[in-house]
Amino acid sequence: MATEPKRFKVDDGSEVLQDFLQWCDAVGVLLNKKVYVSKEETVADYGMLAKDNIAEGEVLFTIPRSALLHQGTTKVSSVLRKESSSLESSSGWVPLLLALLYEYTSSQSHWKPYLSLWSDFSKLDHPMFWSKEERDRQLRGTGIPEAVDMDLSNIHQEYTEIVLPFMVRHPDLWNPETHTLELYTHLVAFVMAYSFQEPKEEDDEEDKKASSPPLMVPMADMLNHVSNHNANLEFTPDSLRMVSVRGINKGEEVFNTYGQVANWQLLHMYGFTESYLSNSNDTADIPVSCLYKAAKQEAQCDSEQELVEERWEVLCQMMEENGTMVFSKHGCLTDSELHTALKVLCLSKEELSEFKDNEGWEEDHGEDDDSQAFSIEALSKLEVSWKRLIHEAARLTLMSYGDGETEETLVERDRELMEDEAAFDRLSSRQKRALQVRFGQKMILYRLMELTNS
Repeated sequence: MATEPKRFKVDDGSEVLQDFLQWCDAVGVLLNKKVYVSKEETVADYGMLAKDNIAEGEVLFTIPRSALLHQGTTKVSSVLRKESSSLESSSGWVPLLLALLYEYTSSQSHWKPYLSLWSDFSKLDHPMFWSKEERDRQLRGTGIPEAVDMDLSNIHQEYTEIVLPFMVRHPDLWNPETHTLELYTHLVAFVMAYSFQEPKEEDDEEDKKASSPPLMVPMADMLNHVSNHNANLEFTPDSLRMVSVRGINKGEEVFNTYGQVANWQLLHMYGFTESYLSNSNDTADIPVSCLYKAAKQEAQCDSEQELVEERWEVLCQMMEENGTMVFSKHGCLTDSELHTALKVLCLSKEELSEFKDNEGWEEDHGEDDDSQAFSIEALSKLEVSWKRLIHEAARLTLMSYGDGETEETLVERDRELMEDEAAFDRLSSRQKRALQVRFGQKMILYRLMELTNS
């Protein structure tokens, strides 16, 4: 049960932070007296600390829905709602971003005390703000450079084809000279790093693939993330509540969770990483095309090469050619996809012919229950042909992180940096974050190679 809320208190004397906390008080945000916001003793610029011991299940703060910033609560909500059909995009973020463009640059904005916490977005250091050369050099093989290139292309297209024409139609509210592509890009990163999404009801049958539009949630976005978090945001019809999920000791930082997020996703979306050792949700992707290349290497003659091509053609009809197999520290997270790929790529000529004739598996040869077959504990027990494909696909993926070095060299070079405290301290913050991503993924792949070495 929550203790009696009280007026906000900040201990570092920051005027901007004090203005924000007073604004929170005015809009009805209720803060438990056992916690306080601070810029000291936290892992990032802002954070929340426990002033007293907190029990599991205590409400740390409550935010009324009227204090959330989204396209429905902004001053320009009516025009955004009226022309919503012209603002549709693949991201679904354009209405919120237009609202933020307006509110961020309006001196009379109701949200000014909140948005002033990010006066120039200088704290945002997503890879999209690194040079392309730096991304490609530091993050090669991780999947981040490719994701960022796609992001930047989509942002430019969205701004030029949707946002800019809309602003030109409403010169009384937006000005392209003020609301530039550069500001728009920073606001995209801001939404990436700080927004929340309303969870969908499990029985919501209305377009399950469509995600809820993002919301800016003042106070909740002050909390930092770790995978081993101690608080969680709950949504109710009238408010949002941050609730402790375990006991929190006096002086301990209060951590929210952004979900089960790997380090490459944390860096891409939020601009930071956890230690690869402490991030229990870290993953490495193996492209399904690497399984195909591994199968090609296994083929000893032209007829076997042709058979691999036939298998691959069938597999591409069943799953995306550019799909990936996702592995965590505990095993494969895409069990059914990996099972299908291995099964098809190992079919004999007779089995493949039968598969084609039946347009799929025979009923008595249907999908087995392999939910545990690809766990770390079970990988070494797979049949040899499957282990060989996984081993070589993992090796090919690992080799994509370098320029012809051996897999051992690729791992040991980063391991030396991780274990040499003096060398690690000499790295820039970007280099440290990139190293955490690279090494975490490499260790998963290298372990996978060890377990499937036959």
